[in-house]
Amino acid sequence: MNTYLFVKTLHVISSTILFGTGMGIAFFMFRSKFTNNLHEKYYAIRNTVLADFLFTTPAVIVQPLTGIWLIWLLGYPWNANWLIMSYFLYGLIGCFWLPVVGIQIKLRNILASCIETHSDLPSQYYKLFKIWFFLGFPAFFMLICIFYLMIAKVSI
Repeated sequence: MNTYLFVKTLHVISSTILFGTGMGIAFFMFRSKFTNNLHEKYYAIRNTVLADFLFTTPAVIVQPLTGIWLIWLLGYPWNANWLIMSYFLYGLIGCFWLPVVGIQIKLRNILASCIETHSDLPSQYYKLFKIWFFLGFPAFFMLICIFYLMIAKVSI
């Protein structure tokens, strides 16, 4: 396999992991909202944090590295409109994703504490969960936009 196909394969796989893991995490986290069992909620959030660490974080790192490598290999101008828009959207997604990761860790810690002390969830949990939920939508939409830009390579 030549270098281009290797790098492109890594790029496509990491984008698939990024998108798929994001969807899976969002689904299981959202579904945890519909149970009152703190252990079930904790199981969901604990595995959400783990999945972000094991899958999302490496994909977030691999994406720009392989993207830069592909730009260099293919000789695209670094300042092509579709690339500039992709850089911007990727950075913006990071601005949504980093707080989401922090919120997930806080939610996990709140649940662990409530389970340990046999107490009810505080209002802070529900507030953080709502913020987590609403931060996900723009990031998800922007990721779809990047997919489009990568495929169409449109001039904007």
